[in-house]
Amino acid sequence: MNPDSHWSPNPRQLALLEEVKARGAVSVERLAQRLDVTMQTVRRDVQRLADAGLLQRFHGGVNLPRIAPQVGAWKERQALRAEAKSRIARSVAAAIPDGSSLMMGIGTTVEAVARELLKKSGLRVITHNLHVASMLSEHPNCKVHVAGGVLRSRDSALEGDSTVAFLKQFKVDYTIMSTMGIDEDGTLRDRDLRELPVAQTLVEQARETWLVADVSKFSEAELAKVGHLQSMKRVFTDALPPAPYPKMLQEWDVALTIAS
Repeated sequence: MNPDSHWSPNPRQLALLEEVKARGAVSVERLAQRLDVTMQTVRRDVQRLADAGLLQRFHGGVNLPRIAPQVGAWKERQALRAEAKSRIARSVAAAIPDGSSLMMGIGTTVEAVARELLKKSGLRVITHNLHVASMLSEHPNCKVHVAGGVLRSRDSALEGDSTVAFLKQFKVDYTIMSTMGIDEDGTLRDRDLRELPVAQTLVEQARETWLVADVSKFSEAELAKVGHLQSMKRVFTDALPPAPYPKMLQEWDVALTIAS
């Protein structure tokens, strides 16, 4: 994993990744030609991407890491917009009082929040996200409750009737959840409809639900409806969302926090 948590790939590095994905294994010389940059620039980019776990180097070239595709996709999502996610996470953590009880959903922005919560004390966290559970297990003063259920490989989340039944045992101060896209009518969307029962339960069992989503999620189209902005108490993002979102949030009395 990239040791610099504030780094995220620039457009040239993303183009380099796409070239490797398309071809499987590529020489450094070929990458320099395709991207119209110097060999030195390619080597520097390859080093950063390899440090982040997104590429694997071999003598004279690069290929994709030899890990499960789902793990690779998750690592890639972690690296994208990492600085924005880190800013959002710090803003959320600052708003959570010590001693709070929380439910935490899925997504790399939620996981960034979990990382910041390592600095808080006396928390009680209920989650169906194994990444979050693993991260907070390092916290000596945080009680973590992990839901059972069927493990979903793409994001290490648990799902199913037993997951929902477990979550319904608890009532918490805050739910921290994310989304893969927010329609212009306020609908929260995910690529997987199976997330809906758990997402609904996370909202129902919390006194307040806070949505954490970088500004790229606004107007992002995804298949499955899993919630609505009107159910949120606060939205944390990294820049002012485009119209019509600010007006809608104001009309629905949803507080908007833009992380500095």
